[in-house]
Amino acid sequence: MSETESPPVLRVPERDIPVPRSISPEAQAVLARGVIEGGEHPPLDDLAAWRKMIAATARTVLTMLSGVPNGEVEVEATDLEGVPTFVVTPHGLDPGDTSALLDIHGGALVNGAGEMCRIMATRTAVRFGVRVYAPDYRMPPDDPYPAPLDDCIAAYRGVLGRHHPQQVVVSGGSAGGNLAAALILRARDEGLPPPAGAVLLSPEADLTESGDTFKTMVGIDTVGGGKSLMPANLLYANGHDLSHPYLSPLFGDFTKGFPPTLLTSGTRDFFLSNTVRMHRALRSAGVHAELHVMEAGPHGGFMADTPEERDITDEVRRFIQALLY
Repeated sequence: MSETESPPVLRVPERDIPVPRSISPEAQAVLARGVIEGGEHPPLDDLAAWRKMIAATARTVLTMLSGVPNGEVEVEATDLEGVPTFVVTPHGLDPGDTSALLDIHGGALVNGAGEMCRIMATRTAVRFGVRVYAPDYRMPPDDPYPAPLDDCIAAYRGVLGRHHPQQVVVSGGSAGGNLAAALILRARDEGLPPPAGAVLLSPEADLTESGDTFKTMVGIDTVGGGKSLMPANLLYANGHDLSHPYLSPLFGDFTKGFPPTLLTSGTRDFFLSNTVRMHRALRSAGVHAELHVMEAGPHGGFMADTPEERDITDEVRRFIQALLY
C-alpha cells in the first residue's frame, strides 16, 4: 500500500462498554464517573486563546488537587542551572540519603507549571518515598520546543552537580514521560553520564500519534475521552519534525545505551500503544525494561486510593530502591 492510499478500516458496531467487575470496587467507582471531557484546542496561531485555555485548565486541576493529602514533606524552591526547581524531601528520610528522583511533570506539554508542579512533586515524593527534584520548565505557547527540553537538560546537569549519576533516577508521567526519555537520549548525545534508571508512567512517547490505541481508545479512556492531542503536539514542536527522537523518543536509537526502565499503562489508556511500543523498542535494544499494565486503567491510572494504584506504587518503589540502595 502506498503512502497516498487510505489504510484498511475495521468498522465496529456502536456498543456500550461496561465498567468491568475484574477491578476493585474503588476502581469501578472511578470509571463509573464517566469521561472527564477536555476543552477544544484553539487554533495554533491564536496564542492568547491558548493562554486562556491553559489558565482555565490550571484552575480546574488545582481545585482537584487541593483535596488530595500530600503527606509530610519539606519543600525548597531553588534554581538548577537557571531552571526554577522544587526540591521535595519526605519527612523521615535518612539525612545521609544521597539518592534523588528527577521528576518531570506532565500536562499535555502545555500544562503543569507553577503551583501544579509543586503539588505534583510533593505527591510523587510521598508516593515513592524519595527526594524529588521537579523542574518548573518553560512551556508553550510562549516557550515551545526546544526550550522545555533545554530546561530539563539543565536541571539534570544541576542534579548531577549534587548527586552521583548512579544515585539518580529520571521519571515522568504522560508528557513528562516524553521529556524524561528525550532528556536521557539527549544527555547521552551530549556526553553526560546516564542516570541509574528511568520511570515512564504512561509516557507520551510518540507525538506523531501513530499507535493503535490513539484510535481504539477514543471515547473509552475516561481522561479526556481519548481525544487526539495533535494540536498541542504541533504547538509544542514549533515546526520541528514530530518524529525526531527528542520530540518522539519512541523513535530513538536505544542500542547506544539507555538505563533500566520501568513503564506503566492501563488497558483503557489511549497512550497504551506508546507504552508497549516503547517497551518493545527498549527490549529489542537489549535494555532491561519492565512493563506493568493495569486492568481497565485509564490514562494516568485511577488517580485515587485503589488497590491497583497501591500495587503500581509498590512496583515503582521496588524498582527505584533496587537501583539506588
